[in-house]
Amino acid sequence: MTITEKQQELLDELNLFQDWTERYEYVIGLGKKLAPMDESLHTADRLIKGCQSQVWLESTTENGKMHYLADSDSVITKGMIALFVRILDNESPDDVLSADLSFIDKTGLKEHLAPTRANALTLMSAQMKKGALEARP
Repeated sequence: MTITEKQQELLDELNLFQDWTERYEYVIGLGKKLAPMDESLHTADRLIKGCQSQVWLESTTENGKMHYLADSDSVITKGMIALFVRILDNESPDDVLSADLSFIDKTGLKEHLAPTRANALTLMSAQMKKGALEARP
């Protein structure tokens, strides 16, 4: 499945919910399903700077594909990073770098978050792309 197809699938799932409370619950649920990140990876160099909550991201590559581990001390923020992990994990660094992550605007999520949390979405995306840039051969 391409990044564009993954984004559309996620949008379709979010559109099944009628109100934002249900959508938030879904996003929080995605965060709870993230692969566990060992506490030893909760280090300053993995912390995404500028987020209201603490968000840790580990970017690795294996067989030419990006892999992300993420965690947060906030359930909604953990759900937000889970959206990106779902879409960008197991993609090539070049595909991650060229990805138009328009799903964030299409979900309407930014409009329903405090400005500091909405800014976190941009920071998360940028950090994941930075990991992909560093992983390029």
